[in-house]
Amino acid sequence: MTNNDQPGAVPDIETLTEQFQKLNKRKIESERDLVNAEKNLNELKQQAQEEYGTDQLEELKTKLQQIKDENARKRAEYHQSLEKIEAELTKIETAHNASDAS
Repeated sequence: MTNNDQPGAVPDIETLTEQFQKLNKRKIESERDLVNAEKNLNELKQQAQEEYGTDQLEELKTKLQQIKDENARKRAEYHQSLEKIEAELTKIETAHNASDAS
């Protein structure tokens, strides 16, 4: 019977060593993940700095909203242009059909 069978008993050295090894492995993996995440963050900050002139989140949010607003404005202008072209084509077709009927 091992000490683990009793409530509140201290585990034996093998169990403690195994637990330590598992925790140490998790620590090493977590540290590696942290290094990778920091590297990725730094790369993204550098990319944002190069593309948008800043790596500050609030400034990037503002720039994103400006881009969205500009896109919406351009879409509205494009839609108006298409409607104008369509109206002109309808006018030409009507005039052409009227001249064919005469």
